[in-house]
Amino acid sequence: MNSWWKKAVFYEIYMPSFADGNGDGIGDFKGIISKLDYLKELGVKGVWLTPFYPSPKVDNGYDIADYKNIDPDYGTMEDFEEFIEEAHKRGIRVIADLVLNHTSSEHPWFKESRSSKDNPKRDWYIWKDGEKDVPPNNWESFFGGTAWEWDEQTGQYYYHAFAKEQVDLNWANPEVREAMKDVMKFWIDKGIDGFRLDVINFLTVSNEFKDNPYLENDEQDHLYDKDQDGVLEAVQEISAFAKSHGDIFLVGEVGSEDLEVLKPYCGEGKLDVVFNFNLGSQSSFSVDTIFSEISKMEENYTEDQWPTLFFSSHDMPRHCERLAGGIDPELRAKHLAVLLTTAKGVPFLYFGDEIGMRNLVAEKKEDIQDIQGRTAYELAVRDGKTEVEALAIGNEKSRDASRSPMQWDDSENAGFSSGTPWIRVHPSYRDINVKVEETDPHSMLHFYKKLLKIRNSVSALQNGCYEKIERRGDALFYSRTDDQSTMYVGINYGAEKVTLPDWFDEAVPCSVQLVEEENTGYLAGQDCQIRVDHRGSE
Repeated sequence: MNSWWKKAVFYEIYMPSFADGNGDGIGDFKGIISKLDYLKELGVKGVWLTPFYPSPKVDNGYDIADYKNIDPDYGTMEDFEEFIEEAHKRGIRVIADLVLNHTSSEHPWFKESRSSKDNPKRDWYIWKDGEKDVPPNNWESFFGGTAWEWDEQTGQYYYHAFAKEQVDLNWANPEVREAMKDVMKFWIDKGIDGFRLDVINFLTVSNEFKDNPYLENDEQDHLYDKDQDGVLEAVQEISAFAKSHGDIFLVGEVGSEDLEVLKPYCGEGKLDVVFNFNLGSQSSFSVDTIFSEISKMEENYTEDQWPTLFFSSHDMPRHCERLAGGIDPELRAKHLAVLLTTAKGVPFLYFGDEIGMRNLVAEKKEDIQDIQGRTAYELAVRDGKTEVEALAIGNEKSRDASRSPMQWDDSENAGFSSGTPWIRVHPSYRDINVKVEETDPHSMLHFYKKLLKIRNSVSALQNGCYEKIERRGDALFYSRTDDQSTMYVGINYGAEKVTLPDWFDEAVPCSVQLVEEENTGYLAGQDCQIRVDHRGSE
């Protein structure tokens, strides 16, 4: 397996927040085009775009109302086509977020479906009988509250795993499958190089509609509404169709941290990769957890399965705070970046992480933009919580933390927009921004550029498998090799000196090296080394 995506570092662009080209306070394609040279210089080879389709934006675009168009907030189809052309000119591939599980309640398909029980598209969604105020079962939405919404006009409930405006499609219906293949073909023809498939393990639900059990913490165990029979067959069908149209990259969001749940979705004939939440979604930093998860992926993934590496996304708090706390959080974040770009897997960098952006906190309820955070706030108020308590709960559940605008410079609105941004700019923008860090050789941005340059030039970091993985104290050591080179990596996350393993100490003199530590014999005080042996070099 030697596909282009194995060699790429991907960069996630959260569409509303990256760069605004027309001054309306919302990021758009014109803005992204203006920053493509920045991305090329950074060293990314792939861009992942969050949804850009027409949408009411109840969930910031993950509620799609038209699969074959561009939301006016982001520009025109001509803007999109120009973006694809300009990205490809710079050697940057593009993958698009695609939501196959549900549509917006404003989508024409659903409007037809809810118009009458005998409408031809009625069975495109999941409808169930029940009495008003007595849903068909106890299934809960992942955003909180019941997953069933009563439709007064037709006297039935429809199912929504997320917001009530995000209506689940019925993937048991062959017409739905064919319609979605048609959508994929449309964007492939436009030049898209792959898809990030949202909540792909939710495509099917149990046709018995049994009540879900509850866990000891009173949270619902979603036993019957995800990872159900038929979902893998659907994934295989999606993969076969996409691959019949070229070397299309498919990455799936499978909502689980359990490697045993993740594994069946990727590999030959299925998705190329799935997001490894078992590694990326840790709530606090732990060398033990990192070593354990990397080792488990190596032991349990088969030859045709490849891990993903990420620590931040639009759905989780930024790892510069979540995982990089302590005496020197920036140094910890840099060493996480070493792991991200040198361990075995496909790296996904989230916009702004390369400059060390921090989490945004809502100071009042009006600041909460995310549907998940707003729902949590409203439920807390309904449960009798005080304003302060409800705001804290809203912030905890909200995904706004990582969605503040990109900090380009120290001018008004951080150089993101000449208008009022759709969400508050983080107050740190005067000190943490691209312009400042481009002039500082010790900045996070310069560190990332060095790392990506190394990864893009060393084949072992793109295709190589592990020869050795070892942990010593708070230090990780591993080597990766292919037929052209061997890379040796050592990262010490602690303050104590750690003796180098014999196999590492015997590595060839560094021809690529991030930190000079000649003849020390150990990694001292949160240090790192990267060594490479190029086959046939002196």
